[in-house]
Amino acid sequence: MSEASTPKTPEEQPAGEAVTPNPAPSPVKPSRNGAATGLAAFALLIGLAGVAAGGWSLWQLQDMQRRDQQQAEDLQRTRDDSAKKVDELAQRLDSRLSALPSAAELDERRRLLANLQSDQQRMSQRLESVLDGSRQDWRLDEAEHLLRLATLRLSALQDVATAEALVLAADDILRDQDDPAAFAAREQLSRSLEALRTTARPDRVGLFLQLGALREQAATLNPLAPTFEGQGDVLSELAAEGDGSAWWSEWAKKLSDYFRIEFDADRNVRPLLSGQSLSQVRLSLSLALEQAQWAALHGQTGVYKQSLKQAEEILDAHFNLDNPDSRALRQRFGELADASVEVKVPDLSESLDALQAYLKRKQAQRRQGAAAAGEAQ
Repeated sequence: MSEASTPKTPEEQPAGEAVTPNPAPSPVKPSRNGAATGLAAFALLIGLAGVAAGGWSLWQLQDMQRRDQQQAEDLQRTRDDSAKKVDELAQRLDSRLSALPSAAELDERRRLLANLQSDQQRMSQRLESVLDGSRQDWRLDEAEHLLRLATLRLSALQDVATAEALVLAADDILRDQDDPAAFAAREQLSRSLEALRTTARPDRVGLFLQLGALREQAATLNPLAPTFEGQGDVLSELAAEGDGSAWWSEWAKKLSDYFRIEFDADRNVRPLLSGQSLSQVRLSLSLALEQAQWAALHGQTGVYKQSLKQAEEILDAHFNLDNPDSRALRQRFGELADASVEVKVPDLSESLDALQAYLKRKQAQRRQGAAAAGEAQ
């Protein structure tokens, strides 16, 4: 509504103007006033919305500015830290670069390293040659030791099998050397091997075990108690003369079981062994068999036969041969006495001399080679 249409009050009118009564205003239409009110309210809402949108936009703008400022500060702080780290790394790098040798020093070090590597290579080659020679010397010394051991086994124990194995091991060592100079030594070793292979080998261990079994049987051997049948003895005749009712006849019969009187005896009656006497006889028989075992292992034929003969004498003197056990033991003693325990072993001294001569030539050649190498250097 404009000011032209606004009615003036009587006070606002000028004094010269006569107050004229205004006619009664016409009634305003209700529909027109309601529409104006709605438009005003709608315009107010739009204004309020615009104000709110403007305030929210302003707040968002301020928030974005605050975030941008914070990010700018963080970025600046990061740049400062990075710059500090770069400066520190640069200082470290400068210090390390300053510690590095110069080009002349590097060339000198390369030259020294090349000289050191060449010297090390020469030393390694010399060490390998020395070790190779030492290893060969050790193997050859081992062959000599094996041959000496084989000679000792033959002379002391007559152990042909062990001696053959030792000589064969020494020949294998010479074969591994692959040296033509070892031909003479290997030839002599081959002769010794063939001599050992053709040598008789008695079963000494079997004899030792058999004698041990006989010792166990001898330890349990018991004498056979004699029995009398009373053919022509005096006590039996006296007991037979009576009718059996007399007391003396009964005593004569009992005594005839313990005593025997013969005037025409054709052989000696051995006393019955018991207690300590039996133990001593068994011990003597066991010692004789043990001595025979020792002689069988060491190839002593004389001691072996003498020990078995002594065992036979003890058995014949103290045990009755009518006993099956005594008779069987006596028969085994006779069978074992004919067994051979001694062999004629070959002589290995020539093989040992040939091997020692080869070792001396080998050592002389090595000393000459070492002297020539020292002069060349």
